[in-house]
Amino acid sequence: MKPHRLCMTHHLVLSYGLHNKMEIYRPHKAYPIELAQFHSADYVEFLHRITPETKDLYASELTRYNLGEDCPVFDNLFEFCQIYAGGTLDAARRLNHKTSDIAINWAGGLHHAKKCEASGFCYINDLVLGILELLKYHARVLYIDIDVHHGDGVEEAFYFTDRVMTVSFHKYGDLFFPGTGDIKDRGEREGKYYAINIPLKDGIDDASFTRLFKTIIAKVVETYLPGAIVLQCGADSLARDRLGCFNLSIEGHAECVKFVKKFNIPLLVTGGGGYTKENVARCWAVETGVLLDTELPNEIPNNDYIEYFAPDYTLKVANLNMDNLNSKTYLSSIKVQVMESLRSIQHAPGVQMQEVRLSL
Repeated sequence: MKPHRLCMTHHLVLSYGLHNKMEIYRPHKAYPIELAQFHSADYVEFLHRITPETKDLYASELTRYNLGEDCPVFDNLFEFCQIYAGGTLDAARRLNHKTSDIAINWAGGLHHAKKCEASGFCYINDLVLGILELLKYHARVLYIDIDVHHGDGVEEAFYFTDRVMTVSFHKYGDLFFPGTGDIKDRGEREGKYYAINIPLKDGIDDASFTRLFKTIIAKVVETYLPGAIVLQCGADSLARDRLGCFNLSIEGHAECVKFVKKFNIPLLVTGGGGYTKENVARCWAVETGVLLDTELPNEIPNNDYIEYFAPDYTLKVANLNMDNLNSKTYLSSIKVQVMESLRSIQHAPGVQMQEVRLSL
C-alpha cells in the first residue's frame, strides 16, 4: 500500500502518453471538517495529532482507534490521508458539476476504514466521503468493489439506506480478512436488499469472474438506475498478488472496468489494495487506457521505474496454474440468490433527496 506503487503507475501513464488524452489536476488536501462528514471528529483530530515520536504516549487511544500492526503510525500520516481523500472528493465534485464524465483517483479506494477507527491500512474512507458528495446531486449511487477483500467499511456506512447500493466481489471464508461479506448480508431497514455480496473462493479465473460480474452488474444497473457509479479497482484480485488468492489476469480485471464504462453513467474510479507493486502499476495503467478508449502496446516504454518490469518489460502477466475452487454450481447459486434480492426491490426506489443516515 506504499505510495511507491502510485509513482510507478504515474510514470507508466506518462510513458504511454495517456496524460495527453485527459485533464490532470492536483487535488486539494481534504480539510478536517470534510473528513468529519463521515468520521468522528475525535478520530480525525487524533489522526491529525499522532506521530511516530508521540505514539507511545497514547496507548489507550491507539487501541481505541485500531492503530498499530495493520494500521501503523508513520510520518506525515495525516497529510497522506488528506491527499488521497481530497482526490476522491475533488473527483466527485467534478462529476457533480459535469466538468468530467469519468474521474480517476488511483490513490483512493481505502474501503476498510470505519467511522471511528482504522482498519486494514485504511485510515480515512475516501470512498464514503466521495459517495456522500455524489449524493448531494444524485438520488442513487452505485458502489462496485473488485478488490479481493470485502468492501466492509463502505457497506457498513450505507447499510441502512436505499440511496446507495453496494456490490462487492471478494474472497470469503478461511478466516480471510476482514471476515465479512456473506451473501446473506443484504442490508437492513430501508437498506434491505441494497447491499449485495458475492463471496468467492480461491483461484477464480477471468472467464468465471467476468461472466458473473457482467450478469450481476447489468441487472443491478437495470434495476437500480444509479445516477453515478463509484468503482473500486483493488488490484490484489490479480493473479500473483502477494496477499491475494484469485487468478485474474490484467485483461480480466480491466474487462470489468470496460463493462462499467459502457453504461455511460458518471463514473468515479479509484484504486485500492494491491501488494505486488509492479503488477498494480501495470493494471492501473491498462485501466486508465480502457477509460480513455486507448489500447496500450504490450512493450513498456522506458521510464524511471523500468527496472521493476524486468525481465520481459511487458504489460501482460500470465495467469497462475491453480485450481479454480468456484464450481459452476456454486457460482450459479450465487447468481440465483443475487437475482432474488434484486427482484425484491423491483425497480429503482422513488427517492427524495433526504439526508442519508450513516450507520455507526
